[in-house]
Amino acid sequence: MTALNYPLSNAQLELLKLFANDIPDEELIDLKRLIVKYYTKKLEEKATKIWEEKNWTDEDMDRLLNTHMRTPYKKSSK
Repeated sequence: MTALNYPLSNAQLELLKLFANDIPDEELIDLKRLIVKYYTKKLEEKATKIWEEKNWTDEDMDRLLNTHMRTPYKKSSK
């Protein structure tokens, strides 16, 4: 087993303590869903804050969604 070259975060340490014992797969799936819901809520809150700060409208979002912003490929000179 290789040694870690970096310390664990506070969240990782807490999770290791919490999961010192095996749990059923169903509970593990429930916990994963709970974590995903938590981060989804945080992301939605951040997006809403930005949306409100910029005073964006639904029309602004439609324009962003339909704007082609990719850099065009350079044609090769073969």
